[in-house]
Amino acid sequence: MKTSEIRSTFLDFFRSKGHTIVPSSSLVPASDPTLLFTNSGMVQFKNVFLGSEKPGYVRAADVQRCLRAGGKHNDLDAVGYTARHHTFFEMLGNWSFGDYFKRDAIVYAWELLTGVFKLPADKLWVTVYHTDDEAYDIWDKEVGVPAERIVRIGDNKGAPFASDNFWQMADTGPCGPCTEIFFDHGADIAGGPPGSPDEDGDRYIEIWNLVFMQFDRAPDGTLSPLPAPCVDTGMGLERLAAVLQRVHSNYEIDLFAHLIRVAGKLTGTGDLANKSLRVIADHIRACSFLIVDGVLPSNEGRGYVLRRIIRRALRHGWMLGVRGDFFWKMVQPLVEEMGVAYPELAAKRALVEEALRVEEQRFGETLEHGMRLFDEVAGKSGKIIPGVDAFRLYDTYGFPVDLTADIARERGLEVDMDGFERSMNEQRERARAAGRFEAKGQMPAELASQLKPTTFLGYDALRSQGSKVLGIVRAGKQVDQLAEGEEGLLILDRTPFYAESGGQVGDTGELSNPAGRFEVGDTLKMGGVFFGHAGRWHGGQPLRTGDIVEASVDASRRQAIVLNHSATHLLHAALRKVLGDHVAQKGSLVAPERLRFDFSHFKPMSRDELAQVEAMVNAEVRRNAVAEVHNMAYDQAIEFGAMALFGEKYGDEVRVLKMGDFSTELCGGTHVGRTGDIGLFKIVAEAGVASGVRRIEAVTGAGALAYIDDEERRLGELSQLLSTSGDDAVEKLRQLFDKQKKLERELDSLRSKAAGSATAGLAGSARDVDGIKVVAARLEGLDAKALRDSVDQLKQQLGDCVILLAGAADGRVSLIAGVHGKALGRIKAGSVVAHVAAQIDGKGGGRPDMAQGGGSDAPDLPAILAALPDWVSAQ
Repeated sequence: MKTSEIRSTFLDFFRSKGHTIVPSSSLVPASDPTLLFTNSGMVQFKNVFLGSEKPGYVRAADVQRCLRAGGKHNDLDAVGYTARHHTFFEMLGNWSFGDYFKRDAIVYAWELLTGVFKLPADKLWVTVYHTDDEAYDIWDKEVGVPAERIVRIGDNKGAPFASDNFWQMADTGPCGPCTEIFFDHGADIAGGPPGSPDEDGDRYIEIWNLVFMQFDRAPDGTLSPLPAPCVDTGMGLERLAAVLQRVHSNYEIDLFAHLIRVAGKLTGTGDLANKSLRVIADHIRACSFLIVDGVLPSNEGRGYVLRRIIRRALRHGWMLGVRGDFFWKMVQPLVEEMGVAYPELAAKRALVEEALRVEEQRFGETLEHGMRLFDEVAGKSGKIIPGVDAFRLYDTYGFPVDLTADIARERGLEVDMDGFERSMNEQRERARAAGRFEAKGQMPAELASQLKPTTFLGYDALRSQGSKVLGIVRAGKQVDQLAEGEEGLLILDRTPFYAESGGQVGDTGELSNPAGRFEVGDTLKMGGVFFGHAGRWHGGQPLRTGDIVEASVDASRRQAIVLNHSATHLLHAALRKVLGDHVAQKGSLVAPERLRFDFSHFKPMSRDELAQVEAMVNAEVRRNAVAEVHNMAYDQAIEFGAMALFGEKYGDEVRVLKMGDFSTELCGGTHVGRTGDIGLFKIVAEAGVASGVRRIEAVTGAGALAYIDDEERRLGELSQLLSTSGDDAVEKLRQLFDKQKKLERELDSLRSKAAGSATAGLAGSARDVDGIKVVAARLEGLDAKALRDSVDQLKQQLGDCVILLAGAADGRVSLIAGVHGKALGRIKAGSVVAHVAAQIDGKGGGRPDMAQGGGSDAPDLPAILAALPDWVSAQ
């Protein structure tokens, strides 16, 4: 039975048992940005088990794609070395949410395995938790499994209920016993049954785990029965396919056999049992589905894991002798195998291929150099690769340290991971020291311990009266007052000033009282909860701690910031709609004069894509939807549809900005009341800022109008210069460029003829030096290209020769040297140029047969050229 048939048969069976068929969720968990990847089938049902979500059905079945290649669950290092470890795998699961329980779950499993898939009953063993008599009796008395093939497993992991046969979601919450089904591959394979001393052998392989969630675990460890017990099962598709297809290794099943054959063809490898082909076949699945689910290669988070997997596959291709690109060509065969089950893979094939191709070309340029460095390091390191060398491979050649460890393990070596971390930390410290790290943003510890967090009023008001000065910081130290003209940071108990965070710059404005005014030039977050107003005091009397001030934000500046910030959210949504769900925010700057948005994307945006994004944002502006702000618990916000950024830390309560049905994101910034307030959105630049990261700069409102006015002014000036109207300016420029290209071609032709004329006379004046023709001359009116053409022509005419031609302009001399024929065995062109250039305060170099250089137009240049034959003779 083919893998595709196993998938469909499993789902059809449970559909016949009243289960709702649920599609696989993304590898990027939608409801939990703290989880790196979906690593098991239950992830998408987590909220159902916790009771915070009601799915509308009580029975479900699915085939869930999973990934274990980062974080707590990481099988990456084992892939290629074992028969059953994968980065990407598919989990078959059936679920009961307060409906059926142990009996039906066990009976369904037995019926499917022995009745539908026709597995021999005498080849199946089961395990139960040692106190779960109910499950034991169902297997023994109802299903009829002999007692000698039912194994009770106790607490074998060092604590109560810490067992291979007791499952829990976390330290507290839903948990319960489980029963596992094993397949016996036969006595010819080493290994004992589950629970025996040699259970780690390959003879008895677990194929299905049935989890019975029947308890709620309290913080003190006590278990209380759940009011509605649930069933959560998981069966690895690849393992089941190996059993049904009568092969021992997962890599021998039909799906992998096809991918391995293609990998062998692309790498020119005839040995299809080569472990590197297994790695490539496994990794193309993980990489492709990660990109389908919106992850792109980068140096952080999920993107970094993807980059590690890609580079591991490329390194195995390199081991097989591949020196060009090949990995991206595995996508089409993968689509052939899995595109029917996962239509999104087929739909995004071009995106996946392009993302892999770009990454492959980028890393391919340095792979060979990095491998040479590794060989050098390994040759002198004994049994341990020094951490500083592992870091150099990472820092210079982009080798993730686990890739270095992978290579080292193959050669019986280890990597000094502590030394690597020390080198990494030293680099971080250097980066921090070199960055903008100003004392003005530091909060003295003694002051922070005395104060309550600042209350922010700026969502609803730009002015406040009665704000109290709780603390004053000057030069990083707490002081009691500021005198006339002194700079410092004021911490207030309440303020309408927004402190720089989330990409939005801090507010400016003024704090005043009868004694004077404090000019606020910036507002900073200090200690995470205190707002520091940075500026200068102007007053006849000092400003003191405890004084009361009136706070006034620069309203026009704040309004410009607000327009840009709200437009950033619309831009993010538009980019995801135009480019795909892989787009994610990688940084932003929201200032009054412009917005800057960094996002994940692997290639420059086309003119059409930029126009489409700009039009989409302006359409939302014209729609004038209300910008709703909701404060809610984080979990509620995710259920509400808000987008959260992986790696960001959010509090228990978050602020959600929803603009129509177009954009919903978590954001603590200040925003417009309606999208129409933005007025106009205009993209002014798009560029790359890092590998896999692009940047858009844009303007809004009055800034966008000013930008358009400036563009119209420039177009007017251009039209005036071209003596034409704006409508005809482009065509007039095109005509001028065409004319310029024609003149340049005519000029090149004239120069070529001039070079031909010059060389005609030079060939006849060549001096013979031991059978080598030597020409050294100065030619007037020829640029470097014409000189090179002349050298090439002389080579053809003279055969075995050494040629040096000089051309002068503006007090400088260009030198072109050529060496041809048997002269190459004696003299190199770079040496010829260097010899002459050194005498005219210049330098030069190049290939053995052609080199160039330059220097000053010295009066003795003719004598230097005339002496070249003698120099050649002396070589």
